[in-house]
Amino acid sequence: MYSAQIEAAKEKFGKLLEEQLNRVEEMKAQGDFINYKALDKIIIGVCGGDGIGPAITSQAQRVLEYLLEDEVKQGKVEFRVIDGLTIERRAAENAAIPVEVLKELKECHVILKGPTTTPRKGDPWPNVESANVAMRKELDLFANVRPVRIPEQGIDWTFYRENTEGAYAVGSKGVHVTEDLGVDFTVVTSQGTERIIRAAFEYAKANGKTRVTAVTKANIIKTTDGKFLDMFKEIAREYPDITADDWYIDIMTAKLVDEKRRKDFQVLVLPNLYGDILTDEAAEFQGGVGTAGSANIGKRYAMFEAIHGSAPRMVEEGRDIYADPCSVIRAGAMLLSHIGYTTEADKLYKALDICTVTEKKLVMTGRDTGATGEEFANYIMDTTRSL
Repeated sequence: MYSAQIEAAKEKFGKLLEEQLNRVEEMKAQGDFINYKALDKIIIGVCGGDGIGPAITSQAQRVLEYLLEDEVKQGKVEFRVIDGLTIERRAAENAAIPVEVLKELKECHVILKGPTTTPRKGDPWPNVESANVAMRKELDLFANVRPVRIPEQGIDWTFYRENTEGAYAVGSKGVHVTEDLGVDFTVVTSQGTERIIRAAFEYAKANGKTRVTAVTKANIIKTTDGKFLDMFKEIAREYPDITADDWYIDIMTAKLVDEKRRKDFQVLVLPNLYGDILTDEAAEFQGGVGTAGSANIGKRYAMFEAIHGSAPRMVEEGRDIYADPCSVIRAGAMLLSHIGYTTEADKLYKALDICTVTEKKLVMTGRDTGATGEEFANYIMDTTRSL
């Protein structure tokens, strides 16, 4: 009865499998992670994006340049401003990332990125792909790393979310078999799973963490989540000094609000969809997604960004100078740590805690009732001087 529809679905599914198997071969051919210590110079690209992105990213750049002043003078670090990742240019070229912008990005080692606009239905822009999604694909940024720290509550979490697989990898390639039946797919590979889990354990090992937790729904989604959990247990055996445990995504969302249990979690590693959901929940404890930074890490490139949107209305109303830069500054602290400047990163984290939680001499309101982004960046830099 439905033989034609089934055959069409089979053909589409076959093409999808071919794409993913080719991706597996590409991952097999990859080398090791970049060694920043071996570089003569680390190039940091600063890509403002659009909306409030340029305003807040420029302030984060000021803070990083201040902390790395000596390294810049000695030629060990170079900052490059990369313009052109605006929705206007992307729409004009009908590209998620304009060709010349992508070329400039690939000439950098790490990227500090502001938020970008992703068109949605009803917007005056063509339906170009998310710049974030495209950048993760083009630079193979497979690990999305989001820390959440609230010292006074005993919370110090670091989430390792797989960035290139799971339910999002082929989210636009599902099949409408008939008008009554739609099917989507989730993808897990040995190579993709191994590298995200190993990255989480290596982070724990390097940063004195004693517990890594996998979050899945392997009791129900047995093939893909089951594979993720099996590989987690296998890799965990290589790290006998680190406690490894696993939780299901539904109960984990509850445990993060359990004041007695949530302090126990340290490093969490998750497939793509679960990581997206859980990290937004976790960010609320820290003050919301507007305060959170995020890292997207691959073997050759790494990109650090805020996790909130571009807030075009603030620009339209002339309020972009009052936009809170803390999210991108926090991402900058992650960047510093990633390239080996841990002392500077620790100073910046401590200054952020003082300026946003304990001391709070200045308050950001997003309007002229509060501080400007420049004033707040100055406050943070002044605070680092006393640390």
